Amino acid sequence: MLEKVVFEGEELSKTKFAKNLFLYDKKKKERMWLVICAHDTQFDMKELTKFFVVGSGNLRGGSAELMEGILGVKAGAVNLFSIVNDESKKVGLVLDKRLAEDFDWVGFHPMDNAFTTAIKKADLHKLVELSQHEAQVVDFTTLAGKNTDAAAKAPAKKEQKGPKGAKKEQPKKKEVSKAASINTDAHQLGIEYTKETNFSRWYSQVITKAEMIEYYEISGCYILRPPAFYIWEKIQEFIDSRIKKLGVQNCYFPMFVSEAALKKEAAHLEGFSPEVAWVTKSGQSDLAEPIAIRPTSETIMYPAFAKWIRSHRDLPIMLNQWTNVVRWEFKHPTPFIRTREFLWQEGHTAHETEQQSVDQVMSILDIYAKTYEELLAVPVVKGRKSAGERFAGADNTTTVELYVPVSGRGIQGATSHCLG
Repeated sequence: MLEKVVFEGEELSKTKFAKNLFLYDKKKKERMWLVICAHDTQFDMKELTKFFVVGSGNLRGGSAELMEGILGVKAGAVNLFSIVNDESKKVGLVLDKRLAEDFDWVGFHPMDNAFTTAIKKADLHKLVELSQHEAQVVDFTTLAGKNTDAAAKAPAKKEQKGPKGAKKEQPKKKEVSKAASINTDAHQLGIEYTKETNFSRWYSQVITKAEMIEYYEISGCYILRPPAFYIWEKIQEFIDSRIKKLGVQNCYFPMFVSEAALKKEAAHLEGFSPEVAWVTKSGQSDLAEPIAIRPTSETIMYPAFAKWIRSHRDLPIMLNQWTNVVRWEFKHPTPFIRTREFLWQEGHTAHETEQQSVDQVMSILDIYAKTYEELLAVPVVKGRKSAGERFAGADNTTTVELYVPVSGRGIQGATSHCLG
């Protein structure tokens, strides 16, 4: 029976965590490898291809279907334990020397990426033996993308001497760009970074490994997977039940707005102008007038309000819609924080007196604060935006602000505006 350890105290410093790559030869698909290496190992795909000496072949990450068929595990759960499922011995096993020799314990996910365990170094070799696979142990720290065995057999080149006094030219270091590196995130297990050491990579791994986000081919747009959408549904339930107690009703308005309607609200358009996405064609034909995709819905909803409100008896009118908006941001996109298309709710109300409007703004702000603090367990600070940060065309903007301790920066949360 294999020993395992819970990571506590001194044992943690003796443990090296593993990441796992399931690879195959694009040219000869029957050639496959399971690479078990230290979590901080980085590769260049071309150099790794040369190491496996697959001729004209190309290494590729194995698909989820191939992995499940051969190793019996789903994407995100492949590891050394899964090699025992390869009864036909189709998969070559490659072990990082650091894991095989240098550390007392090796940390894995035990076929389930919701848990982490560790086995002793001796048990790692016992597991390989039980699987009846012959593991190739490789020192990836010195490999530099070359086959060390082949390099050892190759005859040494004689050093050519230059003229006396001539400076010896130093060989140029080969640089590997980030873009050329293998994206191993799909098959890595566990969170490899901490908030304190690399906040952006930590955040990216949390939302992808928790299967909340799938990246999409259009920059700034993301696929919300079921766990993320579940959270969104809970936010909807929390807010919806509370705004309905205030008399707010849900509705839906179209996502398109005419250029003429936008231009009527000059101050509003000026605030959103750089972020407005425009539809200019229908098939191959140019539209007579460009149509904007809503960055927000004031200029869509308020012409209808003007038709519906004829006297004080029609007030208050309090409507809300759960919808999406598009703001073509050119700043660095970040899932859930700054995206080009995002889901939100936008409530729009009209009142008989200014005080009623102000009261409504503050009531909604309180609901937003409770959503963050009571539902999502995120503390916020309520306040009022400065004139420079005010919503385009508003008299006043109130906000809840969130704080990121690692970066020392604030992030604007939900806002509520008095438009006058």
